[in-house]
Amino acid sequence: MPMWEDEDDEDAKKLTPKQRLLGWIQNKVPQIPIHNFHRDWRDGKALGALVDNCAPGLCPDWETWDPRQPVQNAREAMQQADDWLGVPQVIAPEEIVDPNVDEHSVMTYLSQFPKSRLKPGAPLRAKTLHPQRAKAYGPGLEPRGNVVLEPAEFLVETVEAGLGEVLVYVEDPEGHTEEVQLSPGLLVESSTALRALCLCPQARVVPHNDQSRSYSVVYLPKVEGLHKVKVLFAGQDVDRSPFSVDVSKAMGDPTRVQARGPGLQPGNVSHKPSYFDIYTAGAGAGDVGVVIVDSSGRMDTVEIVLEDKGDSVLRCTYVPVLEGRHTVHVTFAGQQIPRSPFTVNISEACTPSACRAAGRGLQLSGLRAQEVAEFKVYTRGAGSGELNVTLKGPQGVDQPVQVLEVDPGTFECSYCPATEGKHVVTVTWGGHGVPRR
Repeated sequence: MPMWEDEDDEDAKKLTPKQRLLGWIQNKVPQIPIHNFHRDWRDGKALGALVDNCAPGLCPDWETWDPRQPVQNAREAMQQADDWLGVPQVIAPEEIVDPNVDEHSVMTYLSQFPKSRLKPGAPLRAKTLHPQRAKAYGPGLEPRGNVVLEPAEFLVETVEAGLGEVLVYVEDPEGHTEEVQLSPGLLVESSTALRALCLCPQARVVPHNDQSRSYSVVYLPKVEGLHKVKVLFAGQDVDRSPFSVDVSKAMGDPTRVQARGPGLQPGNVSHKPSYFDIYTAGAGAGDVGVVIVDSSGRMDTVEIVLEDKGDSVLRCTYVPVLEGRHTVHVTFAGQQIPRSPFTVNISEACTPSACRAAGRGLQLSGLRAQEVAEFKVYTRGAGSGELNVTLKGPQGVDQPVQVLEVDPGTFECSYCPATEGKHVVTVTWGGHGVPRR
């Protein structure tokens, strides 16, 4: 068995020599499933793949070999390994392709490959390339779902395409591109190169040096709109390239938006404009939406006007038509903001002119000190409001007035003047004076 590079690895030491050799071959030859040391070698193509992966160019066309010519395939691969990798033929080609071959003999032969080295002057030949076998896939190539200023990622796999140059172009809606170099400090096989061209200086290309010869590509779109992502292998488009990627506006954070103002508080009445302000500072990009559902469940009765007040503040002015419970939905970037939807109870509009106050207690004359004076206030049909009755004596001093609602919209008021002289009775409904009739 060969000397392994991971001799000091404790986990590797737990494997048997057979397991370690098989694992090394599987890693070296990802194109073919190899699980044993007899049947999987019977068409000779696995030997060609192993030789070409150890020294790219020694058996470049092994994939096209005829599996019906196993001895010829094995003979070519073993001869190249003998001549240029220093791997002697300790087993005959006719033996290694026999399904009943002794596994230990095959293992003895194959165990020479891990320590083999290519000799100078080897007749390396260019492998036939298959650009359409290269694969590019991942979220960064999807038609939808990528947004401005968020990394877009995808993978490029080249193991089935051969060894060649990979180019990636990311073009914005205006056709701008900017070259981005391979991430520094990363190793790439000498016969493979990869570059990316895009608008985004933050883009990077990371080779994995794995079985699939894969590369991670990350780009950061700066503008919204249709982007074209072109992935080339050996100068030709890989499968499905170019990719059309529609980049949408970055979604803001609705949790950082606030709404407050009198329009979201008690005291609003029908047919009277009210407003509240929406604060979006620090929430990022996003559209503000306001929908008001009235007390009947309709969304088209309340007139809404949004006004940009500057400094990331929008003012929403609305005029409710109906009284009752209204629901105010405020969204940012398509999502509800904190505390939304808001519940606002709309009262009937206050109409003081519809009120009426009458009675002996409001007569200009005929009242006596120390006698109770009474009058009534009628508010039915005057909308919502609060009744307030005050009495000031001759010296401008407030005197008590009793107010009792005896029926809905009917109030009995009474007072007892302490002294003679001019008294002033003030009656208001919703803060506005009530006419005397």
